[in-house]
Formats: sequence, structure tokens, C-alpha cells
Amino acid sequence: MQTKTAAKKTATPKKQTRTVENPEPALKEFFTDELKDIYWAEKKLVTTLPKMKKAATSEELKTAIGDHLETTKGHVTRLEQAFELLGKKAQAKKCEAMEGILKEGDSILEDTEAGSATRDVGIILASQKVEHYEIATYGALAQLAETLGLNEIKELLGQTLSEEKEADQLLTDVAENSINYEALEEVEA
Repeated sequence: MQTKTAAKKTATPKKQTRTVENPEPALKEFFTDELKDIYWAEKKLVTTLPKMKKAATSEELKTAIGDHLETTKGHVTRLEQAFELLGKKAQAKKCEAMEGILKEGDSILEDTEAGSATRDVGIILASQKVEHYEIATYGALAQLAETLGLNEIKELLGQTLSEEKEADQLLTDVAENSINYEALEEVEA
């Protein structure tokens, strides 16, 4: 004869564990929502980078920004491919973080003199803030894609992650090789 306590133990269902092949639907929904967020950010950058290029003085910086604009267009295309692989329409959801970083970039342009190396330093600083946000986002999304078993999407996100890291390093090189030192020589008007 079982006691009430023993009966309770046998009546309690075992906790079900999920595997990579059977992820929680909430995680996939969260992942998709974050793709919408970075999709908005990348599309916004496609319209913002030409403004930054125009504001730059250094030809090296203008070239770096122009090249990254073309790369960013490819990021948009990759994200559209990711949505397609998920069987969803590519949708953008306003990225509050990117909007804030870009507003800060606008403020840097307002607070620095046109044609100055100091403005170029500010453009590099603002651009690297963007890159670091993107690096963090793509790194996390690639890991989530792996967890969800979305290997093709993980590869797409990983390609973009590598390009964002390259862009960040290029900006560092441009700053360290010339622009920071040129700005050091400028005097306040």
C-alpha cells in the first residue's frame, strides 16, 4: 500500500528537457525579433553612412566609410536571406540602441568644426561605437542560431560578424596612423 507521499512522487510528471532539434518556441521568436532589430539598424546605416562620408575630411576615412557602405548593403541582403530561411518576410523593428548611437554621432558632427581632423576623430569614434554594437549583436545572434540549429543562418551572421570586426580594425588603423595625430596639432579657434 502506498502512502500519500509516495503516490505524489509517482504522479508528478518528469520534467521534459528540450534539445537543439526541439527548441523552445519563445527562443526562436526572440531570435526573430532581434533579427528585425538589427535589420532596421543596418538599413538605417545605409542611409546614414553617406552623410558621415560627406562630413569626413580625410580621403582615407572617406574611402573606409564608402567601402563599408557597400559592405553594409550586403549585410542587409544577408539578413533578408536569414528571414527567408526562417520562412518569414524581412521586417524591420526600430532599434532604439542604434538610434541612440546615431544621434550621438549627429551630436559629434554638430560639436566639431567642419574640415577638421578633430571632426574625423569624432566620426571614427561614432563609427566604432556602431561597429561594437553590431559586433556584440551579430556574435550573440550567431550563437543563438547555433543553439536553434539554424546552421545556414549562423554562417550568414558569422560572415557579417567577421566583416564588422574588420571594419572596426580598419577604423582603428586609420585613427592610429594619421588622423589622431593630425587632430593633436589642431588648435581651438
